[in-house]
Amino acid sequence: MTSTAATGGPGPARTLAFSTEGIPTANRVELWSIHNAKALIALDIRTMDDSPLAAAEINLHFPSIKLAQVRGSAQVIERNERFIRRHPMDVIGVFFALAGEAFFYYPGGFETLRPGQAVIYDADRPFMRGFHRGVEEMVLTIPREEYLALSGGRPLTKPVVVDFHDAGSSNRHMLALARLVREALATGTAGGAPAAAPLDARGVEASSIELLRLLVAGKGAGTALGYLASARCFIEEQLADADLCPARVADAVGISERHLTRVFAEEGEPPGAYVLRRRLERARSLLADEGERTTPIAAVAARCGFSSQAYFARVFKARFGVTPLAARRGGADTLILSD
Repeated sequence: MTSTAATGGPGPARTLAFSTEGIPTANRVELWSIHNAKALIALDIRTMDDSPLAAAEINLHFPSIKLAQVRGSAQVIERNERFIRRHPMDVIGVFFALAGEAFFYYPGGFETLRPGQAVIYDADRPFMRGFHRGVEEMVLTIPREEYLALSGGRPLTKPVVVDFHDAGSSNRHMLALARLVREALATGTAGGAPAAAPLDARGVEASSIELLRLLVAGKGAGTALGYLASARCFIEEQLADADLCPARVADAVGISERHLTRVFAEEGEPPGAYVLRRRLERARSLLADEGERTTPIAAVAARCGFSSQAYFARVFKARFGVTPLAARRGGADTLILSD
């Protein structure tokens, strides 16, 4: 297990990493259990057959929440009443299934979880989870006391399953939370060490908590920060749509357009201006990408939501000081110097 600190913003996030690679087969389950007890949630872990366990985990620890990226071969994990008495955690877990199918047993019922579904559950209530094809998931934990503050004091007595797999049928706020967790894990870690890009630890934690509030507290209980994170996620997914507008964003996150304007105003940028900036930044990235050298400028513009190539060229030059064609010819250095 390795441990470092990702210090890209106020309130550094501590980074941990574990892998069974290089560990003798006989010791893998024990050491995997020890890592999870220290870094995430204490679990009674068993393999499903005689095959050696293969597992890896990367963790980000913030002052309140913890994030993890978990991969492993087939296994069963459990916290029964006796185990919970010996290893109380006092946390609520959000488990985002990324691959495979898993069962989730709890007192009074069970759930079958598929990729693109998240389950929210109290880690100090008995459960058993099985991954017959292996596990690949992200996890967020938050202290129970903080969760109760978000939920208005309502305890979590059974698992809550929420979709996040696509923009059509998914819960918009869970989709935003999953994206935030994924990006934080990618930005804050690189093979168990801090990544080159800085991690805004305070921003990640605050936005995660407020998105969770939107999920558990009900309509009208959200804060500006939560709605902002949800709106930005929707915008990123819809940038290629030339018809994307503030009204559509507001409708997607469940607030009025006036409310959305106030939310963005607190960040000093109207929603329409934010959409334009993100479109131009995506276009800049594509133009600097060697793999996109043969993509026509018009196609780059269309992929970033510009229906008019002439308008795209005009606003791109106004933003970066060079035309899209000159930016492509000059590569990333030209774009950095002109930013």
